[in-house]
Amino acid sequence: MKIVTAIIKPFKLDEVRDALTSMGIHGLTVTEVKGYGRQRGHTEIYRGAEYAVSFLPKVKIEVAVPSSLVDATVSAIAEAARTGQIGDGKIFVTPISKALRIRTGETDEDAL
Repeated sequence: MKIVTAIIKPFKLDEVRDALTSMGIHGLTVTEVKGYGRQRGHTEIYRGAEYAVSFLPKVKIEVAVPSSLVDATVSAIAEAARTGQIGDGKIFVTPISKALRIRTGETDEDAL
C-alpha cells in the first residue's frame, strides 16, 4: 500500500478527481495549502503598488492506493494536473505500513 500525495494548482482539482474516479479510486483527502517551488512566488500590482506574493495557493491531494495501482494513479494525476506552465506541482509516493477502517475494523488493503 502507498499514499500518493500531489500538490497541484487549485483549478485542476476537478479534472484530477474525475481522472481518479474513472480509475475506480473513490477516497481522497483534499487540503488547501500555500507554498512555492522553483518559481519562488511572484509579484503583483494592486492599486498602483507592486508587492511580492511569496506563497501561492495550491491544493494538496492525498490518496491511499494498493501498490499495484501506484503507477496508474501517478500517471492519471500528472496528466490531469498538467498545464505545461511553471508551478504545475509535484507528486510524492510514500509507503503505508498499516491501514484500519475504524467503522468495520478492516485492515490494510481491505480498509482502502
